[in-house]
Order: sequence, then C-alpha cells, then structure tokens
Amino acid sequence: MAETAIVERAVLVGAYPKAADPKRSQASIEELQRLTETAGGFVAETITQRVERFDAGSLLGRGKIEKVAEAVRRRRARTVIFDSDLAPAQQKFLEREIGAKIIDRTRLILDIFAQRARTKEGELQVELAQLSYMLPRLTGAWRGFSQQVGGIGTRGPGERKLEYERRHIQRRIQHLKRDIERIKSQRAVQRRRRLAVPVPAVAIIGYTNVGKSSLLNALTGSKTVYADDKLFATLDPTTRRVRLPEGGFAVFTDTVGFISNLPTTLVASFRSTLEEVLEADCLLHVVDAASPDRDAQRDTVRSVLQGLGAQDIPRVLVFNKADMLQAQEARAALADDPERLLISAKTGQGLDAALGRVQEVLNRRWLLRELAVDPGNGRLIDEIHHCAQVLQQKAEDGRWVVRMRVTPENWSRLIHRAKMVDWKPA
Repeated sequence: MAETAIVERAVLVGAYPKAADPKRSQASIEELQRLTETAGGFVAETITQRVERFDAGSLLGRGKIEKVAEAVRRRRARTVIFDSDLAPAQQKFLEREIGAKIIDRTRLILDIFAQRARTKEGELQVELAQLSYMLPRLTGAWRGFSQQVGGIGTRGPGERKLEYERRHIQRRIQHLKRDIERIKSQRAVQRRRRLAVPVPAVAIIGYTNVGKSSLLNALTGSKTVYADDKLFATLDPTTRRVRLPEGGFAVFTDTVGFISNLPTTLVASFRSTLEEVLEADCLLHVVDAASPDRDAQRDTVRSVLQGLGAQDIPRVLVFNKADMLQAQEARAALADDPERLLISAKTGQGLDAALGRVQEVLNRRWLLRELAVDPGNGRLIDEIHHCAQVLQQKAEDGRWVVRMRVTPENWSRLIHRAKMVDWKPA
C-alpha cells in the first residue's frame, strides 16, 4: 500500500515459539501485513522474535518491549499490531509501556469485517463479535471501543460508570443475539423453500482470497458476484445457478473465507451464515495453488469444517490460480495427490473437469432416473415436478416418460405413489 493512502502507521510484532516452523511463522507475519493493509493501515516496520516461552504478563520480554517502543517513536506510528491474541491484562500493560494503541490479530480481523459487512445480518454479526471481544477488556481506556488512553474517571464514581457500561454492553449483546436469531429463522425459512425446489446445493469454501468469488463468476459466465484481490472481500453468502455437464443445474453458494486462528467470536457470530455449508450436498474446496502456504491454509479450512460439524460432507478439491504457476510448480502441486484438479478462474482452465467432478459427487445423492406415467395421472406428474429436477419430459408409446434428478427418498416416494411401476434406471 502506498504511503499516500495511510490511515494509520502501524508497527507489526510477531512473537513465535522457537519450536515453531520458521516458514509458518514467516507466512503468518506476511498475512498480518496483508490484513493491516486491507484494514487501511500502512506497515511502518515489522519486528519478530522467537522465544522459549511467552511472558504471562506482557507476552514479550523487557528488551523487546523497549525495541517496539523505540520503533513506534522513530516511525511515528500510532498503532502496534500483534500477530497473536492478547489477554486483556497483557494489552493494558503493553499499551502503558509502549505508549501507542495496541491491538491483536483478532481485533484487526474484526475491524476488517466491520468494513466489509454489507447486509443487515452481516452488520449485526460483526457488532456482536466486537462486543463479545470487548466486554472482558472493558476499562476506562476501552470505552466506546476507541482505546483512548486516560486515567481520570476510572476510579470512584468512574467505577460505577464502568459497571453501567458493562451492563449496557451485556444488554446490547442479548438484543443482538435475539435479532440474529430472528434473521436466522428467516434464513431457515428461505433455506427450506430453496430445498423444496429440487436442486442440488454446492458450497464453495476455502481460505480467504483464494478466488472463490471469481470462480463463481467464471462458472456462471457473469460478473455479478463482487470479487477483489483482498482478504475478506465478501462476507455475505451469494448463491447462483450453475448448469451441470449432464443437464440440469445446481445452486452454488460463495461462502465467507476462512483464515488461520479465526476468532471464536466470529465463528459464533457468523454461525448462521456458515450454516449454508451444512446444507450443501457437495463442498467445492478451493486452494490457492500459487501460495507457498497452501498446505497450511488447506488444513485451516479442514479444522473450521470440523468445528462446524461439516467434515463428512463430500468434497471436491481444486487448486485455483494455475495461470500463475510454471509447469514444474504445477506438477509439484499435484505430486502427492493426482486426483487434485488444477484450475484457473481467470483463464477458465480446468473448469469443465471441476464441474465434472462435482457432478460425480452429486450423482451419489441426486440419482438420474426415468419414470413412465399415464397421461391421465396429472397428480403424479405435478409431484414429480415438485420434488425432482426434471431434465426431459417426452411422449412415448402413449405415456409421458420423465427423465429427472431426484434424491433416493423422493424417488422411493414417487414409485410408491405411481400406479405403474414400469420404470427403469437411466
């Protein structure tokens, strides 16, 4: 980010165990830099340290704290961002010792989510996550979530003021939870209506900024989904119809991107949004093939899915951004698993193969069937159109032959209701 676009000058601090993989630590601090730039900040300096153990009261040792404070003064920085979660006591101590605003990785991500929220649900979810994060850190320096340093008013009557603010935040949290629950109920009604329409559902998942929105645009042949080369460019799920290779279509949903150390407050607040994943027949897991940290990112996604209870949903793994790889790199990306697919949402490479793989997964749940129905049995034909995706309906030997995609449950119900059982698998 050019310095002309500075909102805040920031010093980044990464403290990692000596036993940690140096490559993972480097990837993490680089990701923190991108997060900072996404939030509108300018990275003035980066300081890292590998330690045997973290200081429970300050995270860093005295010497390193003094080095950070000196960097803040020299770079005229207003903010210090730590690549880890800080306890409230650590945050308060570091702010006093360094003399700058101290924020951690979680609060930085919350700030980005606050910028990106577009829908009412997204705004409520972000506010809930922010207040849940803020509550245990509420002191005189934390009022209004602004962290303006001050001492007067934090003692005596100020304590009563603090208790009032704490109760106010707790009431606001309960109000937000009720509002989100109402929206969740509305979303559940919409989901049931969508499920009532016999269409397979595919959720596009992956680490943030791997190209999920661009892939959805490529699959639909349009640019109706917002996509940008930024972390968390989109927060709200977007659903579009995509035609399948064997006929018919499926609904593909672009979900919020995951990230390592995804704040638990965000996972809890965005659970109603993430539940879109749980309703999918297939997960299209997108990995950034050009990222040196792609394996760790893939493991992060798997961990989040495990936490959501979605680990058993069938998955298709695709490696996006193949256009950014050399031939040797492409071979390396597939070396340990030839079943992986290399694709490019930008050039269209591999998209047909990816859809074919998705079709194979969907075929296990959405069966391809034909049923011959007497023309006078209008009720059964209506039922077929209601609970199956009709691919073709044609007259043959005085009867309607309906070719369809249908779940096993609905197929059993259809043949049970049919007067004729003259049917055959396609």
